[in-house]
Amino acid sequence: MAHKLSDEERQEAWRGFRDKVNLTPTELERWLEEPESKSSGQSEEGGESTGHRSGRRIAEIQRMRKDDLGEDDYAHMRKVVGYIDRHLAQRPAGDVRETTWRYSLMNWGHDPLKN
Repeated sequence: MAHKLSDEERQEAWRGFRDKVNLTPTELERWLEEPESKSSGQSEEGGESTGHRSGRRIAEIQRMRKDDLGEDDYAHMRKVVGYIDRHLAQRPAGDVRETTWRYSLMNWGHDPLKN
């Protein structure tokens, strides 16, 4: 079981999540219905990809009141921030509009082309 986060760790997770996730819950849910969303990322034997499942969870968290967030929610928020940071560091050269790299990030709630 993960350790209980301190108030400071919770605040850091909240700030990072709000900073990195730039798709609204509605934008994210629409994206998750697209074929490109469903085909990007690692999945277990024909099942839903890790990123796709994470995207559904991200939209749920975004709709929650901060006071209602639990340890599991904060743990997922930290995982999302870590994934986005690592993935952004691997940006491919050239136009990324129609790349698996961008699609995977979008599954995690971040569109690198959105300001």
